[in-house]
Amino acid sequence: MKCVVSSLPTCTIRCPQFDWLLSAAPQFDLVIFAGDALDIGSSVDFRAQIVVVKKYLSLLSGLTRVILCSGNHDLDERNPEGEKISRWIGDVRELGIVRDGDDLTIGDTLFTVCPWWDGPLVKQRIDDQLREAAARRPKRWIWVHHAPPANSPTSWGGKRFFGDVELAQWIQTYQPSMVISGHVHQSPFIADGSWFDRLGDTWVFNAGLQPGRPPVYIVLDIDDGTAFWLPAGDAQCIDLKAPLRRPAAEVTDPPALAYILGSDCRSEPGETVIGGRLIMLCRISPTIAR
Repeated sequence: MKCVVSSLPTCTIRCPQFDWLLSAAPQFDLVIFAGDALDIGSSVDFRAQIVVVKKYLSLLSGLTRVILCSGNHDLDERNPEGEKISRWIGDVRELGIVRDGDDLTIGDTLFTVCPWWDGPLVKQRIDDQLREAAARRPKRWIWVHHAPPANSPTSWGGKRFFGDVELAQWIQTYQPSMVISGHVHQSPFIADGSWFDRLGDTWVFNAGLQPGRPPVYIVLDIDDGTAFWLPAGDAQCIDLKAPLRRPAAEVTDPPALAYILGSDCRSEPGETVIGGRLIMLCRISPTIAR
């Protein structure tokens, strides 16, 4: 994403990927950001980045439900014990955003939003959060956790895995329906990597990261049981009601967004169905240029 941030205080800040998302968001029941809303490698001060991101989050929350978990790029403070945390993400609840430590229930689906953990205290909070949520889990339980699980194609970086060992253990213990992650930007685009995986009964997703408009994103039709991955190149889809199969089915002659919202990767070409609960998993490139 190329964002132009003028040094003039009266400027209008525009971010093409977020602008596209604002136009698409009303078609979804929920938009999920799986962390790294900021870019710690940017020459733009992180405080300016926070202002821009919060402005867009505020606009999005007026259009649909929004979930945001913290990633390692989002850590802007240390707690009294010295562990890195994302204070600014803790503040976005006032914008109507479901964030770190929160739960959201939509119908028979519970979403649990986990923070990035940098030490034993925050990790213990996640452990407590999952244990408490497990006691009241409904038919579907979906976690949002920035790092994907260890030793999964969704955490493959090309030379080694960059996943979270503890997350893999939590998945084994609780077997949620899905885990939405990010962190490893290249996983879906390289050999032996993928945008999806399945650990036991748990589907795992990582949309990856690409520049340009629109951003790479995943569309989940929860009720119909389908998932579309929509990068700049060839689109793919999988049937969430079937066992894990690789490779994913290619979406030949990729349809426009409006078609995808009513299509089914298991249907015959040209056949459409009425979709159920629709969720967008979006990975916005946080790069901001002056």
